[in-house]
Amino acid sequence: MQSLNKWKTAERHKPLVMRGARQVGKTTIVKEFGKSFDNFLYLNLDDGYDKDIMEAQMPLSDKIGFVFAQKGVLRNEGATLLFIDEIQNSPKTISLLRYFYEEHPEIHVVSAGSLLENVVDVNASFPVGRVEYLPVMPCSFREFAMAMGKQNLLDIIDNYPFQTPAVHTELMSLFQQYVIVGGMPEIVASYAESRDILAMDSSYETLLQAYNDDVVKYVKANKTGGAVRYILDKGWSMAGETISMEAFGNGIYRSRELGEAFRLLTKAMLLELVYPSSSAVQPALPDYNRSPKLIWLDTGLVNYAAGIRQAVIGAKDLLDVWRGRIGEQIVAQELLTLNEKITQKRYFWSVGRGSNGAEVDLVWTIDSQLFPIEVKTGHNSRLRSLHSFMEKSPVDIGIRVWSGPLSVNDVETTIKKKPFRLLNLPFYMVCNIEKIVMTL
Repeated sequence: MQSLNKWKTAERHKPLVMRGARQVGKTTIVKEFGKSFDNFLYLNLDDGYDKDIMEAQMPLSDKIGFVFAQKGVLRNEGATLLFIDEIQNSPKTISLLRYFYEEHPEIHVVSAGSLLENVVDVNASFPVGRVEYLPVMPCSFREFAMAMGKQNLLDIIDNYPFQTPAVHTELMSLFQQYVIVGGMPEIVASYAESRDILAMDSSYETLLQAYNDDVVKYVKANKTGGAVRYILDKGWSMAGETISMEAFGNGIYRSRELGEAFRLLTKAMLLELVYPSSSAVQPALPDYNRSPKLIWLDTGLVNYAAGIRQAVIGAKDLLDVWRGRIGEQIVAQELLTLNEKITQKRYFWSVGRGSNGAEVDLVWTIDSQLFPIEVKTGHNSRLRSLHSFMEKSPVDIGIRVWSGPLSVNDVETTIKKKPFRLLNLPFYMVCNIEKIVMTL
């Protein structure tokens, strides 16, 4: 909402394209945003009548007036928001966005669609350069805490970074609930009201079935459709895991079919293949010839679909669950909520192979510098791969995300004895990782 208001008040605003997976809240937030305008028009291009209006051959100014009349909305003086939902159903309307920008900049236009991602970047009619993008992700931990009525704990995180044991325990408990429930807005809202995890099962099932039902809209070729369904069936249990196209899930699909299926699901923003980089400095260039890690959009869906929810519920430490992969999944998920760059990618660091190799779980750019992030327990001296990264890096801060309290240790790398500071960051403070690093 803050981002939408910033867009609204900008001196020049292009039509805004909301990008995000199904059911992350795009339609709900824009309808709420519409209440701040003098005029709000909503069109859903799943509706044939609304689609016919937008595709009708008439001047754009006449079309706007016609929409007011058809919707029975009296046009008031002041600002107008036109929200075009499910816009992917009409390539003609997609092309029309450029003319709103060029001919009617006084009209604020927002578009969205659950399958819009498969039109962006591939449809020749998409008005590249004449629209802006705003990604919509599942709820972050901060948003989950607000939904749960725990704003006071966020205030403590923001203003009093060194926690008492009691506050740390409460925050870790809240974060573990977030890991279990996930960040899909409808599920978060239901859980905040009922506090009943098992009551969410039907919502998870509905979401998962909706993603499967969308397969026929994602693809035309039967082979690729089968590969997409296979990933949606088997892939949840591989979250946080380094995968191989040749042997993914021991299935029948070839690497080319799986590669195309993963690209489609990436465009749908259901997952990301996180590739390794061998560089310890910017730019972190991905190595597409090596195996990526599979990171899904939401940890709650992962826990439910992979059947590991009970293990997370009963865990004393998140890093004990699923060989630590659920911890890596949630940290990667949290990192993506730190900014609104539609092109933002996540990487991990990997050099060498086998016993001589080293791998850091994630790397992240802060103030134009690349920082290593390990999601691990253990003694400082046993973070071998992080030490290896630090010996090649110009930065003097390494980051370990864990279930322990916030602390900073002065340590030396194992071989070259390079001094650096190890920031031990509790899971619930990943939301402030950039702020903390910049103040050290």
